[in-house]
Amino acid sequence: MKIINTVGVVGAGTMGAAIAQKFAQENFKVILADREMSFVERGISNISKMLNEGIERKVFSQEQVNGYMSNISGTVDLKVLKQCDLIVEAIYEDFHAKAELFTTLSMYVGADTILATNTSSFSVNELAAYVKHPERFVGLHYFYHAAKNRLVEIIPGKTTSQETIDAVKAFSMLSGKDAISCKDAYGFVVNRFFVPWLNESVRLLEENIANIATIDAVCMEVFGIGMGPFALMNATGVPVAYHSEKTLERFGQLYLVSELLKTQALSGKMWNLDGEVANDANIKQTISDRILGVVFFVCTQLLDEAVCHAVDINRGSKIGLKWRKGPIELMQAFKKETVIRFVASTADRYAMNMPFSIGEQYWKMQYVDLNINGKTAVITMNRPEDLNALNEEVMKQLDELFTAAEINSTIETIYITGAGKAFVAGADIKFFIKNIKANSIENIETFTAYGQTVFNKIDKSSKKVVAIINGLALGGGLELALCADVILAMPKAMMAFPETGIGIYPGLGGTQRSALKMGKAISKYLVLTGTMLHANDALDAGLVDGIITSETMMELTTGVALAPDANHQILNEKWAGLKMFFEQNNLETILNGQCKMGSVTVDVAARISKTMCRKAPIALRLAAQLIDEAKGTDSELTYLRKIFTTSDAFLGLSNIGKQVVYEGV
Repeated sequence: MKIINTVGVVGAGTMGAAIAQKFAQENFKVILADREMSFVERGISNISKMLNEGIERKVFSQEQVNGYMSNISGTVDLKVLKQCDLIVEAIYEDFHAKAELFTTLSMYVGADTILATNTSSFSVNELAAYVKHPERFVGLHYFYHAAKNRLVEIIPGKTTSQETIDAVKAFSMLSGKDAISCKDAYGFVVNRFFVPWLNESVRLLEENIANIATIDAVCMEVFGIGMGPFALMNATGVPVAYHSEKTLERFGQLYLVSELLKTQALSGKMWNLDGEVANDANIKQTISDRILGVVFFVCTQLLDEAVCHAVDINRGSKIGLKWRKGPIELMQAFKKETVIRFVASTADRYAMNMPFSIGEQYWKMQYVDLNINGKTAVITMNRPEDLNALNEEVMKQLDELFTAAEINSTIETIYITGAGKAFVAGADIKFFIKNIKANSIENIETFTAYGQTVFNKIDKSSKKVVAIINGLALGGGLELALCADVILAMPKAMMAFPETGIGIYPGLGGTQRSALKMGKAISKYLVLTGTMLHANDALDAGLVDGIITSETMMELTTGVALAPDANHQILNEKWAGLKMFFEQNNLETILNGQCKMGSVTVDVAARISKTMCRKAPIALRLAAQLIDEAKGTDSELTYLRKIFTTSDAFLGLSNIGKQVVYEGV
């Protein structure tokens, strides 16, 4: 598979500069090109300005920004781009200009350079006709603001090679993007339903159903977003919505541009957002039904046409548009009969054929992936829109795919990693809260027991299992990693056991496997304090066995390199001191501040005591007891009902990220 190190971006405007910025932030060498040097300089200046604003907000350090900027160079000479492994076109939306650019680039670059278009309007297949080697041509559609928005749509053309697809998928991951894939169809995935969503909102205004304030308010509530459709059009440009909808008119009457949207776009004015939100339930219901009907209709069409999978629709909306619930989740919540009613009403209104992909069999979403490369299997926790959090469906899919890899006689090594910013950011908190409210603790017990069965299967596998912690590994995610024979971490990985800080204790083997990996004392430090470890700290503590680069990760997971063995290293002075501290002191002496200092300073001991005093008391006692008794992972199941029926558990789980005061009840 082609490894991408140097990237060219052609087009130094808002989108091109943002794309270049993101690549530079992920430490790729970037060449930003445009027709005039003044355009290039302005683009680089805008990147510098945004990064320096990040320094002011304490997102970046000055040293980091200096490094990012050193990764970027500019040019007006397209011949310079021949050194690039990938070139992304991000010029204005004009087909002939794009076609001319790709014709020119094809003359300058080698046969193995991947060319990509960031078009949101045109066909990848049609543009591929202007590329000398169409097998190396692909669509990479980034979303505004591309330096912050993690979504990218990967659109292969009919002639795109599998090697090219694999290379851009790997590059997307390494460049900090969450990718969805789709066939080459106008609107791809997200714009296909998002732009009609905007257009239908304007129709509601045009038909005097409600004013802008009311339509925005209803849409914000229904889709769980911070800006309604009219506010969004003002932010991104009303003409953008108009031109995007024009490209979709080929799909039928539903997609015809609203006359009011056309008028507003051509006027060059923004929407007037002033006005009172109507307090009429019937009006609000009409808005909700109409908007949902259009979204459900279009998404069902996407499934009919096999443009993408259900999970791509949902992921695109949640990551790219920041919707709290995606269209597929909304359809699942409304159930088949109601969705049919919404879709049928939309089909009747616009004289469109009724799509058929409605029902649970069409709405199934795959959150765990399995890829096999010779003797190597790679299991990827692929639910980045929810930080790969574990719920019943994710656990079931992990079980099924790990079993498939386990019984495959050709597989020798199984890698487990995550997509997006997280390895696995713990269990899905919403599941716990829902069942506590319903007084259905038995559901939590059943889920945890099943999870332990799955994790035990991984722990006892006859294959070599390697966990690659690519980002956040919290709670259940860290417990999953501890099932592996070897734990490797990417440089930006962070890990912790936050459970005692949210009213519970680790229930998927965390109190047992952490002690086996690092010893009871270090296990207590991590579990009872909830300390967040960066990759280097985790290596020093003996939690992970090595830190690897993205290049090494690719070599390991593609079978080019062999998986290393576990690295049992000697604790440094800091960790040896913490080990002694927790060996010499029990929970009560630490909490009351009457502990022996051992090899730590008074300040360190006081900080540990203060941190633990903020945790949930019952959770602390049970976690410490479980570590001390060391009776195996099943022992964690013993106290689940006790811990999840405490007031502290509900308080902590309901207030993630907030400071709370626990009462020990």
